[in-house]
Amino acid sequence: MSASLRITEIFYSLQGESRSIGLPTVFVRLTGCPLRCVYCDTEYAFHGGERQSIDEIVAKVESYAPRYVCVTGGEPLAQPDCLPLLTALCDAGYEVSLETSGAMPVDAVDPRVSRVVDLKTPASGEQHRNLMDNLPHLGANDQIKFVICDRGDYDWARFQLDQYQLNEKVGEVLFSPSFEQLPARQLADWIVEDNLPVRFQLQLHKLLWQDAAGH
Repeated sequence: MSASLRITEIFYSLQGESRSIGLPTVFVRLTGCPLRCVYCDTEYAFHGGERQSIDEIVAKVESYAPRYVCVTGGEPLAQPDCLPLLTALCDAGYEVSLETSGAMPVDAVDPRVSRVVDLKTPASGEQHRNLMDNLPHLGANDQIKFVICDRGDYDWARFQLDQYQLNEKVGEVLFSPSFEQLPARQLADWIVEDNLPVRFQLQLHKLLWQDAAGH
């Protein structure tokens, strides 16, 4: 039987976050996630979806004639056939990123993929799921993201940044305020005050379209 995955949606939009923010991108949202972060904006992707073969997924992506493809979820790596899908998209010539919770191993991901790995903060409710063994496998093509809910999260993230020298390991370290939990200006002020080597980011899709989903 050929590889297949359960897909919640495939759509074309602007990348709302990460290093490629603002670039027209096809999103392939896989179904299912073992985490339950308090700020999750894609709970509709926990269940359901439609099973599609890798060939069907690649054909749908191709119909948009994109340059960039983002495989997201849910937690895409919870489906083992995510790995051959990522390779197939790279082979098709796209610049591919993977948005992952950081709770699943990333070492087997095609090295051409930019892995955007969350480190879950204490206020997320899922800090204990962080797989710190992922860090040695990350490099200049990868990104680490912190969603900051409060000052405690910020201080925790700042400690991780220093302890693991994250800005030297990966291409981008991203600090993002949790939507409607932490004022964006507050996080920006903290970053500037502490002169952190990180990129502040807002979720562009929520500013443009008041879009609840994490595009």
